[in-house]
Amino acid sequence: MGLLNIIRRMALREKLPIREIARRTGMSRNTIKKYLNAGTIEPHFATPERQSKLDPFADKLAGWLKTEGAKSRKQRRTLKQMHADLVALGFDGSYGRVAAFARNWRADRQREQQTTGRGTFVPLVFRPGEAFQFDWSEDFAVLGGERTKLQVAHIKLSHSRAFLVRAYLLQTHEMLFDAHWHGFRVFGGIPGRGIYDNMKTAVDRVGRGKERQVNMRFLAMANHYVFEPEFCNPAAGWEKGQVEKNVQDARHRLWQPMPSFPDLVALNDWLEQRCVALWGEIPHATLLGSVSDVTETKVAVKSLNRMTELGHAVYERLI
Repeated sequence: MGLLNIIRRMALREKLPIREIARRTGMSRNTIKKYLNAGTIEPHFATPERQSKLDPFADKLAGWLKTEGAKSRKQRRTLKQMHADLVALGFDGSYGRVAAFARNWRADRQREQQTTGRGTFVPLVFRPGEAFQFDWSEDFAVLGGERTKLQVAHIKLSHSRAFLVRAYLLQTHEMLFDAHWHGFRVFGGIPGRGIYDNMKTAVDRVGRGKERQVNMRFLAMANHYVFEPEFCNPAAGWEKGQVEKNVQDARHRLWQPMPSFPDLVALNDWLEQRCVALWGEIPHATLLGSVSDVTETKVAVKSLNRMTELGHAVYERLI
């Protein structure tokens, strides 16, 4: 996760003093003060790319590990034998590199199994103010007399299940930032985590496991609102199942029959009013009462006033 994001969460959410942040991060107090006063730009550290001696042999070793994994334990080659075979092919690295590669490879396979139906699934329980989930969908409305294809943003609080739906013509950073600002405005605060899939406006590159190269403009938004972005494993929609279900439910609650409005502004005004009204009509899935009864507006970490004061400023800087 971005260094600035971590420092800002320690200072603004956990209310830790500079001395304690310095102790936890190993950074000087002056450096921490500089980052806290720097605004929303993520500090960047240039790291030289170093090619591992094992890289030219990685595909071959992965193939061996897959083949050996299908054999009985007594018939498998050991890692020391695989290292010796790689040396015979020209590899001049240590056994430790081969062992580390094998550990990472096996961990990746285990994660894949857990997200393809063979793992054990634990129901996700969220505390008030802990997290929100975000997703996009495509739907249609009549705008100014013409049937229009829309990119629809869905943002949902994980504890109370309160949600907001907003429609746009495109899925750009500007639309993404606008959807978050309106969501936090309607909810009255900002939870500590945001759960996303690996959408292109947020993730530049998906690495192994949970490793992500996060888009700098998206990270600047997260830094400003002081929440921690979390990204699902590929093809693991169940990790943000609440908002996935919201996309399905919204089809018959909001888009059937197809709404008709003079323009996008009027449509979004109606969507906001209808979403808030639905909070009082929809029973909460696990707690007594309706979604409105469980709404966590007063439990969210930041106050509405503070968020409103800074929200437009970050939006204008990021676009």
